[in-house]
Amino acid sequence: MRYIKTAIALAIIAFTTSCKSEFEALRNSRDVNEQYRGAFRYYEAGKYLKAADLFDQLLVATNGTSQDDTVQFYLGMSNFKLGDYVIAEANFDRFVSVFPRSPFTEEAKYLRIECLYRSTYRYELDQLPSYKAMAAIDVFLYEYPNSKYLKQMRDMLVDLQERLDKKSFESAKIYYTIEDYKAAAYALKNVLKDNSENQYREDIMYYIVAANYHYADKSIPEKQKERFLLFVDEYYNFISEFPDSKMRKEVDGMFEKAQTYIKN
Repeated sequence: MRYIKTAIALAIIAFTTSCKSEFEALRNSRDVNEQYRGAFRYYEAGKYLKAADLFDQLLVATNGTSQDDTVQFYLGMSNFKLGDYVIAEANFDRFVSVFPRSPFTEEAKYLRIECLYRSTYRYELDQLPSYKAMAAIDVFLYEYPNSKYLKQMRDMLVDLQERLDKKSFESAKIYYTIEDYKAAAYALKNVLKDNSENQYREDIMYYIVAANYHYADKSIPEKQKERFLLFVDEYYNFISEFPDSKMRKEVDGMFEKAQTYIKN
């Protein structure tokens, strides 16, 4: 039994050494065509790290040849498949600047945007990468209005815009959470001023109503009537736009309580 285990171990070592030797031989080879074929063998076998290594080595040797754009494109593809989106984005960005008319150009532009999109963050974090991705998508849609990638582009735009909308809404709502109702009403109204199409418009308008109500309710008696009248304006704005809102019952309750102060 011990001899069988030893034989298996030796076979594994021999196989590993053989694979390593083959790759090292390709890396050290001066035969460009052999390296080129080897790079594609590794790529097609899903060994993207080795493929990327070989394609990277081929950059200088194939520069200015008919293989040049293919090598650079598949270098980006290898890094993309590895999930190294920062490096892949740089590869594709360089590709489209060097080969604006290559058969791979449209796909390279799309994949660069995929890399930008996959490098964005959750809505709570910095959204500068989202703005960069959206700007690239806008350019792509202008350049390729009939692209086969239109659906993917639009889906990315919807998702990125939702993140931006949520971030602006949640950032403004913080004031409501800490019970700074005057600041909350101001910040929430600014969200809609900046983007009236915000996907959270109903929620934003609800919190504007609620913030005005609580601000008036906590005011000194001399200021309450004036501030409840401002609340009533926001209440009517809300119910006129969202008459069937799930928050309708709650804001109606606020309105009824406000009448006591307004009539006095």
